[in-house]
Amino acid sequence: MTDTSIPKDAPRAKTSIHQIDALTKKRNAAEKRFKAYGMAAIGIGLFFLIVLFTSIIRSGAPAFTRTVLEVDFTLTQAQYEEAEGQLFKTAAYSDFFIAELEETLTADGMSVEFDADTIERILGKVGGTLREYYRANEDKLGEPVTFSLATSSRVDGYFNGRVTRDGLEDSRFLMAADLDLVDALEEAGIITSEFNWPFITGADSGVDNPGGAGIGASVVGSFFMMLVVLALALPIGVAASIYLEEFAPQNRFTDLIEVNISNLAAVPSIVFGILGLAVFIQFMHLPQSAPLVGGLVLTLMTLPTIIISTRAALKAVPPSIREAALGIGASRMQTVFHHVLPLAMPGILTGTIIGLAQALGETAPLLLIGMVGFVARGYPDGFLQGFVEPNSAMPAQIYTWAARADSAFYDKAWGGIIILLIFLMFMNILAVILRRRFERRW
Repeated sequence: MTDTSIPKDAPRAKTSIHQIDALTKKRNAAEKRFKAYGMAAIGIGLFFLIVLFTSIIRSGAPAFTRTVLEVDFTLTQAQYEEAEGQLFKTAAYSDFFIAELEETLTADGMSVEFDADTIERILGKVGGTLREYYRANEDKLGEPVTFSLATSSRVDGYFNGRVTRDGLEDSRFLMAADLDLVDALEEAGIITSEFNWPFITGADSGVDNPGGAGIGASVVGSFFMMLVVLALALPIGVAASIYLEEFAPQNRFTDLIEVNISNLAAVPSIVFGILGLAVFIQFMHLPQSAPLVGGLVLTLMTLPTIIISTRAALKAVPPSIREAALGIGASRMQTVFHHVLPLAMPGILTGTIIGLAQALGETAPLLLIGMVGFVARGYPDGFLQGFVEPNSAMPAQIYTWAARADSAFYDKAWGGIIILLIFLMFMNILAVILRRRFERRW
């Protein structure tokens, strides 16, 4: 073994570790450009996200406020008997209301002419509302009662800026002269704006009453569907994943199952809707438009997502955990359920909640089984009835509102999107919390 020595006359490189050569400068410049590209991509994404949320909030905010007319009204016993004795009872109540409203405006120094048709265009059929109240509360006769009467959708749009005097065309819904009365009532403090609780707690009111439309019944329908999906998709999906990952032999049959599961995850949701219509409604004769059927359809659609995410969580557990458990005498079943499954639980819960969030926003399969908005006219009578009584879901209700001709439903649709996004954000936050809660490090 000999040592080699550098000849004394060999040329030496004129470089130093304190100096950056051309190649290093080029590499550093490329790294800075890559960082700049990444920051630009993040900035563009955040910009479009802000634009999207701003557009949704600006378009949906009017749905959370409504314009109401608050007025004190007193109906005497004689007027009540007179109205009930007439042929057109609701018209009599409306005449009494108009007379007292005229007195209120006159007392405030305002002189505005209006008739029953004007009141009906502004407030709807107020006579029917008064009649129902006094029939149920005859003890209130002769006493002043404060009524909060919701205005029509076009009057509400006038206060929200959707309807203007210049763009208003006289119709049976609203006339330009009616706005003079509206302005006078606002000046007198009789018309005010308030938070629209009926939009949160109410139900669909049909195509002719956008002001009374609410999404509460559809929220209940989505809740019952998610219960069905959670009760079926979680145990079935986790059990199938455990078998395929831990116990199933590796052969052509299991390979075929894995390929089909991956393909099902990419199938359009409308295909699952057709399957649910054919199997659950036409063949099994389950109730149409019921959350039970919607939950079964969404379970079929969610299962591939849960199985794939659960298998990925099980694969992430180090093989040494299994080997250590088997080495001390544990069975395969004990190894999986006592050691592997607890370590994979954060990933399983995250995949399950993401699958539920995906199912919560699906519309196409629900439309095919009849869960459209107008069937959700009220809350179910009980917990079990909530699964089998006809109802709707939030995305189906939003689609129904967006498809209607009245522009007032446009605000309702955007407001429903805000509520749906709140639910989705809550579910994703819950997924992060559960992952942090059950996460174990090794």
